[in-house]
Amino acid sequence: MKVAVKVKMLAGCEDIAPKKAHHDDAAFDLMARVDMELKPAEPHLVPTGIFMEIPQGYEGQVRPRSGLALKHAITVLNSPGTIDAGYRGEVSVIIMNCGKEPYSLKRGDRIAQMVIAKLPDVEISLVSELSDSTRGTGGFGSTGKR
Repeated sequence: MKVAVKVKMLAGCEDIAPKKAHHDDAAFDLMARVDMELKPAEPHLVPTGIFMEIPQGYEGQVRPRSGLALKHAITVLNSPGTIDAGYRGEVSVIIMNCGKEPYSLKRGDRIAQMVIAKLPDVEISLVSELSDSTRGTGGFGSTGKR
């Protein structure tokens, strides 16, 4: 079943609309709307020119691009970023240059990828006790390094 996501582009940005490189890719490429210099160790908000209407019960998940991460140490800082169904503003991506040198970003460069994901219908129940599990309360490295 196809999910209809409405996308409106900022005037003059139709050429950087989200698209998949291959028909069977999981994610749509998001592109930069402006030229920017990404200084090392600083977060940068990169606009995409995209406005979306995601159906209720779905979200947009913004993720890093593997090639940018490996070759240039560029990542999405709040990965995965979430685009809520009710948000109608411009989609922008928080990018971090984790490298040692500035990185020059040009309009139209692919900066992140976006997956549209179905959300489960969840109900939170407040309780006084939780059931036991094998793991218990162990976390943050409690299983050791292997």
